[in-house]
Amino acid sequence: MKKFTKEEKSWAFYDWGNSAYSIIITTAVFPLFYKSAATEAGVSLSDSTAYLGYTIAIFTFILAMIGPIMGTIADYEGMKKKFFTGFFLLGTVSTAMLAFIPSDNWLLLLICYTFAALGATGSNLFYDAFIVDVTTEKRMNNVSAFGYGLGYIGSTIPFILSIAVILLATNEVIPVSVINASRIAFLITAVWWIVFSIPLLRNVHQRYYIEREPSPVAQSFKRLGKTVREIRQYRALFLFLIAYFFYIDGVGTIISMSTAYGTDLGLSSTSLLIVLFATQVVAAPFAILYGRLSERFTGKKMLYVGICVYIVVCIYAFFLETITDFWILAMLVATSQGGIQALSRSYFGKLVPKENSNEFFGFYNIFGKFAAILGPLLVAVTSQVTGNSSMGVFSLVVLFIIGLIILSRVPEPKPHAPVDEVAPE
Repeated sequence: MKKFTKEEKSWAFYDWGNSAYSIIITTAVFPLFYKSAATEAGVSLSDSTAYLGYTIAIFTFILAMIGPIMGTIADYEGMKKKFFTGFFLLGTVSTAMLAFIPSDNWLLLLICYTFAALGATGSNLFYDAFIVDVTTEKRMNNVSAFGYGLGYIGSTIPFILSIAVILLATNEVIPVSVINASRIAFLITAVWWIVFSIPLLRNVHQRYYIEREPSPVAQSFKRLGKTVREIRQYRALFLFLIAYFFYIDGVGTIISMSTAYGTDLGLSSTSLLIVLFATQVVAAPFAILYGRLSERFTGKKMLYVGICVYIVVCIYAFFLETITDFWILAMLVATSQGGIQALSRSYFGKLVPKENSNEFFGFYNIFGKFAAILGPLLVAVTSQVTGNSSMGVFSLVVLFIIGLIILSRVPEPKPHAPVDEVAPE
């Protein structure tokens, strides 16, 4: 911790707070709470799953479309913090509101979840873009990895608290219903997220920006159009985005479908939660290790390592047979999951013009969001055609190989200017 500046630590601790949303709302508690509410209201299992899928698709599409526009406007002086704060408040307030919606009103739950997800993913767009303001290019890999490491560690604490409350309620140890226990988990998430966002709100400021102009919205559209027209000037940046699109799609697909693999092997819900928890714990130090190793071997070479580990994961998944195999697979994923995400963010941060960081991180967001479509589709089609779900998992090797080949064509970021040798105070 002593090696990081006040700004760097304040920025990284947002990941510590925000990651509670990812594991409790996105992955663990809310989907089960929603499914229970929909079933109680008479909605079939297939329909409730479809409605949740539509909801995810809607807010993903909305954010992907408005991301570059908002990012371009946020590049003006003083606007980045305002956009970040607006989405942060939308996310935290909506997450807390989930606790007060009637348990049988599944439609209102999905509407509130949409606003919470927009707030969470939207604030992350500006959080990622703030990396150019809080640190130097030379320290960027380490700082980004530090943020992911804190996120993995920090998310386990509210997750344990939430699961403990739910399990105690399930076993009637405490006089609280399971429904109300889930609501308590939503409140824990919101409070945790708010408290650990305070350092960023107080200590992180926009250091790189464009001077304000008359008609800023119209000018932002013009700048965005100019960027698209002059894309050849940013060849390295957009080449990296294409590589990122492919390999991060494979990463996201493995994360999102891991519980399905475990269920097919006969793992109970409790066992899956234990595996998920263990993966979070192991991923934290490895994310930080990736950052440290990138100082010695460069971020690009460590991205190669991460992609190669995932290729091994896909091949190993093809031969998956036992629960032990699943544990080995989960730990392999944990060694590179955080590292590949952290170094992708910092590598992109080194390539973008700092005064236009929000605009370009808007594109980064688009490529990340739309990448979530191709992988699951590839798995589904391959599984149906071959009649073997293992072949579907194995097919993801194609995405990682394509990403690896394109990444090899991306030039290294330019050498650091002397000013970058000194960490910001």
